[in-house]
Amino acid sequence: MLVRMDEILKKAKKGKYGVAAPNVYNDISVKACYEAADKLNSPIILDCAGLPFLEETADIVRFYERKYPHVVAALNLDHGGPFEEIVHAIKYGFTSVMIDRSTLEFDENVREVKEVVKIAHGADVSVEAELGHVGQGFEYEQTRDAGLTKKEDALRYIDLTGVDCLAVAVGTSHGTYKGTPHLEFELLSDLSKSIDIPLVLHGGSGTGDNNLQKAVQTGIQKVNLFTDLSSAALDAMIKYLDFNCDDLKQEGSKGEFGNLKANLCDISIAAKDGFAELLEHYIKLFGSNGKA
Repeated sequence: MLVRMDEILKKAKKGKYGVAAPNVYNDISVKACYEAADKLNSPIILDCAGLPFLEETADIVRFYERKYPHVVAALNLDHGGPFEEIVHAIKYGFTSVMIDRSTLEFDENVREVKEVVKIAHGADVSVEAELGHVGQGFEYEQTRDAGLTKKEDALRYIDLTGVDCLAVAVGTSHGTYKGTPHLEFELLSDLSKSIDIPLVLHGGSGTGDNNLQKAVQTGIQKVNLFTDLSSAALDAMIKYLDFNCDDLKQEGSKGEFGNLKANLCDISIAAKDGFAELLEHYIKLFGSNGKA
């Protein structure tokens, strides 16, 4: 069952747990998410970034929604860029959109986000936005402090824009960190106690289990994940390909696909399983298992 993302996150805020939000981009990643959510009876948020993936991914998600009708999920546009991209996501059936104007000046950020909120809410789609700026891990030490979210700005921003969820910058970065991640938990605590809407953490990968668990306990409801899950899928593929396929005994009675072989189908399954295994770990870490 696909629902608005804010419905999932309001429940998480009340229940004091977090929801994993992996980036999906094909049938393998979408299937892994649904299998993990089904196995652990957890809500799940499917983040999808980039116009080339939107329509195809939306169709794949609808397919697995029919296969797993009891799984509570949201389909969210991640880091929505051009206005046209956001409108396309709504058109394709996304239940939430993120508009990222975090590099703009405050007033310009507000102006563009307000426009998207009006359109999205008219289509019964929730909106996530970002205030402060979560930068890139390769420049972590240089950009971390400059982008931190300020509470007074956040309260004013929410009031002016009407957004449903707010991504805050409290010391994480996207991608692989250059340096050791250190989060501002006092800032996060202050934001969480002062802000009524759910809070989102971008840059979950590489931040470390202890930091992520503490972030959820301190007030984060959604944790975005990509690099870690992608690496786990790649590692599973590499492990699969390490078999010496020429030495494997083939039992004819099992048919063409009865034995492990180096074919694209089996490699894809290995990648999906690697992705899902780590995702299950994060679901349990954030405490959303059994909360669907």
